[in-house]
Amino acid sequence: MATAPAAPAAGTPAREQEVREQVRQTGCQALSGRVGAMPGKGPVMLGSYEAAPGGEPLPPPLQQSAFVYDNALAGIALIACGQPEAARRIADGMVAATTRDRHYHDGRVRNAYRAGPVPEGPVPLPGWWDAPSKRWFEDNYQVGTATGNVAWAALMLLAVYESTRDRRYLDTAATMMGWVDKATYGSESPGAFIGGYFGEEPSPRRQGWKSTEHNVDAYAAFRWLARYSSDPRWRTGADRARRFVEAMWQPGEGRFAIGTRDDGRTLNGAPSALDASLWPLIAIPDAAGGWSRALDWTRARHMVGGGYGFNANPDGVWTEGTGQAALVLRATGREDQTRDLWPLLLSQRAPSGMLYATPERRIRTGLSIGPDSTTEDFYYYHLPHLGATAWAVLAAAGWNPFQPGGATGAAGKRADIAKE
Repeated sequence: MATAPAAPAAGTPAREQEVREQVRQTGCQALSGRVGAMPGKGPVMLGSYEAAPGGEPLPPPLQQSAFVYDNALAGIALIACGQPEAARRIADGMVAATTRDRHYHDGRVRNAYRAGPVPEGPVPLPGWWDAPSKRWFEDNYQVGTATGNVAWAALMLLAVYESTRDRRYLDTAATMMGWVDKATYGSESPGAFIGGYFGEEPSPRRQGWKSTEHNVDAYAAFRWLARYSSDPRWRTGADRARRFVEAMWQPGEGRFAIGTRDDGRTLNGAPSALDASLWPLIAIPDAAGGWSRALDWTRARHMVGGGYGFNANPDGVWTEGTGQAALVLRATGREDQTRDLWPLLLSQRAPSGMLYATPERRIRTGLSIGPDSTTEDFYYYHLPHLGATAWAVLAAAGWNPFQPGGATGAAGKRADIAKE
C-alpha cells in the first residue's frame, strides 16, 4: 500500500517554502474571490476593510471606502497570481475614476472611491449619512488626492498593460503621471513632488510636505513610462524624484528620513517609517552604495513580535509592512531573515482569507491623517485589510510592484524567486 510522503520538518527550507506557498495561494484566492463576488464583468473598486468577525461594524468612514492604494496593490498582486482578467476589472475602475470624476478632468484620481461595481456616470465617492444631523458627510482625506496614490494607480495600470497589451491602460497611466508632473512638483530645495491636495473641490488645500515614499512611487512610475515613450517629462520626473530620495538618505544612521515638513525644505528627520526605509531598495538603483544598511536599521528598530511595525519602537506588528520587509529581504539576498515571517503572515488570515492589518487591537503610526488633525491620529486596526493581503501575496510570489514584470531588485533584472 502506498504511503503518503512525510510532511516537511518544522524549520526546514521545504517547510518554509510550503508555508510561503500557502500565503500566496490563500491570498490569491481571497483577492480573486473579492473581484468575482462583484456581479458582471465590468469595472470594480474593492472595499479596503471588512468588519472583524464577531466584532463591531466598520466605522462610517470605512464602510464604503475603496482606497486607491489598496486597489492598486490588489491589481498588481492579481497579475502576480496569474489572474489578469480579475486585475483588469480593477484597472477598468481606475480608468473610469480618471475619466469620469464629478468635478476634475485633469488626470488625477481621488484617494478613495465607493466600493462595489462602478456605475455609469461620475464614479461615486465614499461617504455616510448622519441621521442626527440629517447630513451626508465625506472624508476630507478620501476625496483629496495624494501624489503617491496617483503613482500607485499608474503602476497598477502599467502592470495590467504589460499583461494585456490594452493601450488604454498605458495611456491612462501617462495621463495620471502627467498630472503629477504638472500639479505636484515643488521646486524649493530639495526639489521633489509634494504630498498632494487635501479636501473637497473646487479648492483643496495644497500639502507642501515632500515624502520619500511618494517620490519612490513617482520615480518608479516615471521610469516605467520612459520605457514606452521618449517624452522628456518621464525621465525628468524620474530624475527629480530620485535626487530627492537620495537626499533623504541618512548615512550616519543607515536609513531614509520620511521627507520634509510642510515648508517643503526642512528635513522631517525624527520619525521613521518602514516603507520609506525599505522601498528605495527595490525601486531605485543605489548608485552610491550602502543603502542595504537600511535593512539592518529596520531589523533593529522596527521588529516587534516576530514581525515588523510601522515606525521605530513600534507598539505592534504591521502585517502590511511585514509583507513589505519579506519581499525586500528576498530581493536583496537575505532569504534567511524571512523564515519566521511566513508563519506570522499566515496566522493573520481572517475567515474570509483576507489578512488582518495588525494582530493588535490598534497600532500607531506616529503620523496624522491630514492638516485638520490635532493629534497623530493615523492608526491601523485589527480588521481584515486589502492592502495587507496584497503585500503578503507580492512577497510570497517574489513580485516587485515597482518594476516591469515584477523584476526583483531595483535594477530591473527578474530573478524568478517565485518558482525556486
